[in-house]
Amino acid sequence: MTTLASGTDTLTRDALTVLQPGFPGTTAPDWLLRRLGEGLASVGLFGRNIASPEQLSSLTAQLRSERDDVLVAIDEEGGDVTRLEVRTGSSFPGNHALGAVDDVDLTRAVAHELGRRLAACGVNLNWAPSADVNSNPSNPVIGVRSFGADPELVARHTAAYVTGLQAAGVAACTKHFPGHGDTAVDSHHALPRIDAESSVLERRELLPFRAAIAAGTRAVMSAHILVPTLDPDHPATLSLRILTDLLRGQLGYDGLIVTDGMEMQAIAATYGIERGSVLAIAAGADAICVGGGLADDETVRRLRDALVGAVHAGELPEERLTEAAERVRELARWTASGAAASTSDEGSASDTGSASTAEVTRVDIGLIAARRALRVTATDRFTPLTEPPYVALLTPVANIAVGDETPWGVAAELSRKLPGTETGSFSGEGAGPEALEAAGTRRIVAVVRDEHRHPWMASTLDTLLAARPDTVVVEMGVPQTPPRGALHIATHGAARVCGHAAAEVIAGA
Repeated sequence: MTTLASGTDTLTRDALTVLQPGFPGTTAPDWLLRRLGEGLASVGLFGRNIASPEQLSSLTAQLRSERDDVLVAIDEEGGDVTRLEVRTGSSFPGNHALGAVDDVDLTRAVAHELGRRLAACGVNLNWAPSADVNSNPSNPVIGVRSFGADPELVARHTAAYVTGLQAAGVAACTKHFPGHGDTAVDSHHALPRIDAESSVLERRELLPFRAAIAAGTRAVMSAHILVPTLDPDHPATLSLRILTDLLRGQLGYDGLIVTDGMEMQAIAATYGIERGSVLAIAAGADAICVGGGLADDETVRRLRDALVGAVHAGELPEERLTEAAERVRELARWTASGAAASTSDEGSASDTGSASTAEVTRVDIGLIAARRALRVTATDRFTPLTEPPYVALLTPVANIAVGDETPWGVAAELSRKLPGTETGSFSGEGAGPEALEAAGTRRIVAVVRDEHRHPWMASTLDTLLAARPDTVVVEMGVPQTPPRGALHIATHGAARVCGHAAAEVIAGA
């Protein structure tokens, strides 16, 4: 049962309630359990906290033994961004693959099954889906995390994802408001800026968020981006105009507003996490996400004390903090209630459009979606591989949201079909000759990720194809360049199931 430590005053409890901290390890540390007893109402999980479904279930049970209504949040988008399967790759394709299929019933079914697995492990808040319209092909951090570049498509799939996820009893947190798609800067490293007129923002960035709100999303995550048309002085996370006037006032949203990670450099390097957290709550945010990098009791104490101190100093109205804390508790009540999980067929695995009911099961819904997302271009030079190839992985620097510990590519899946398959990772200007030498006489399968954003990658493919025209090319990012190679496969994402689906085509089975 929920217990609160005696002597913890209401203001301090409210300050703890609005925090969503992370922590190290696969069991809850003593300091975290103590803070739950003092009023902390949420925790955030990352890949470092998860070893297996069984371990995760034990961890969430441990948290609920201290506070039965705790919000357990996770950054589980599926596709490239996975925490449940951080060491193996996701069983579900990500947004861009689902957008490429453009079957809202399939998107709803995938989100429902993902939500079912989260709920079975005791997770009840997912920092997903991304509703960003990837209108800038040079975007370094959104890319395949977006359903696509068409606002209408992104809107309908965002709504379907929210509906499917919440039908499984897991609250959706639609992100990154007011839209992170038209940026060329990663907010993990610096403050991005979107220079667009209000009319453009309305029909492009805001359309998917309107759809998510209409679908009943229980939470919305703010973006650390500057949008001068909306607020020339403050990034969205710290903007009263954007969070309160626009999101709550004009769009009519009344659910929980969560910040993106406050230790990201767009905020931490300009305002600091303490000042940034105070300004975010004052602007209309209800929950402070922190813990992707800073994951200790000292961070919780610093943010708690900053909020309490701001109230005492008259910089943060106490009623605003009280309102924020109550929204956190309201969401906790929703997730804890039996009404949170729908018993309807909406979002179930049988609603998959052109895929038959018999074909789709809870086990293979992700693979079926990945297969449908493939775009295959073959020339008369292509014949399916029967001998083990050499897989040349042209590896860009991973963005922080994706991380560099999740495997990607097709080598593991090809090895199962063609034992003896070898692989190597290459990058930079000398990648082409190095890959040719490593491959020897083997057939080459070149795997790329966002070729259009990396000149060295395009040059490497030029070298490989000039020397070996029978090379197979697999694009696992956003396919922006013309298909080339004897066989070109666009998977629209680098999830494990995307690699599985591509390997089936390469091996002809």
